[in-house]
Amino acid sequence: MNLGIKLLVAEDDPNLGTILRAYLSQKGYTVYLAVDGQAALDSYQNDDVDACILDIMMPIKDGFTVAKEIRRVDKRIPIIFLTAKNLEADKLKGFEIGADDYVTKPFSMEELLARVNATIRRSFDDGKPDKNLFHIGDIMFDYGHQTLTCGENVQRLTMKECELLRMFAMNFNQLVDRNSTLQKIWKDDSYFAARSMDVYITKLRKYLKVDPKVQIVNVHGVGFRLTVKNGNE
Repeated sequence: MNLGIKLLVAEDDPNLGTILRAYLSQKGYTVYLAVDGQAALDSYQNDDVDACILDIMMPIKDGFTVAKEIRRVDKRIPIIFLTAKNLEADKLKGFEIGADDYVTKPFSMEELLARVNATIRRSFDDGKPDKNLFHIGDIMFDYGHQTLTCGENVQRLTMKECELLRMFAMNFNQLVDRNSTLQKIWKDDSYFAARSMDVYITKLRKYLKVDPKVQIVNVHGVGFRLTVKNGNE
């Protein structure tokens, strides 16, 4: 696995964290190391990572809390818990939150690598997530070229519009939390940032009208959901 995949490794033990970063980097991954839960969330929001390896026992925010906050905005990113805990209840809690795998310390680097590779293969058919092209009903959303195409109709998007629509598209038909979206894209959840996001969502809804089946549904007080109505609705 050396296809430019970005890993977030959250580990509060500086020695183990340094070893993990060096080993996984040697195997071709780009690794962002965080030493506490808040730093892990900051890295997730800023570094556009493809998969997360989270220690459970971390300062400020534990791994379970970090995973819950990530899952509020991203239902698909692979999450592997890395922990000294081996109680069945902890493993069950991890999987209930949405973990893809659970590695108990002590472990060998070869075992961790095998689990990371397997998790990524299961999540991404070709080993690399396609974050640039999305089919939304009859619309093709090309994030890289910042365009929406439906038949002969081509609409160019601003970078902010692209970031917002990509978040919805990567969590298609899933609830995307409003406050977490503000933090991830606007880096701010103030009243004025919220009003700005509402303006961008209004613009996106206008663009998406080229396919009447496509909707950004407002879940009052919680967030949004990108959906495509079927022909029977």
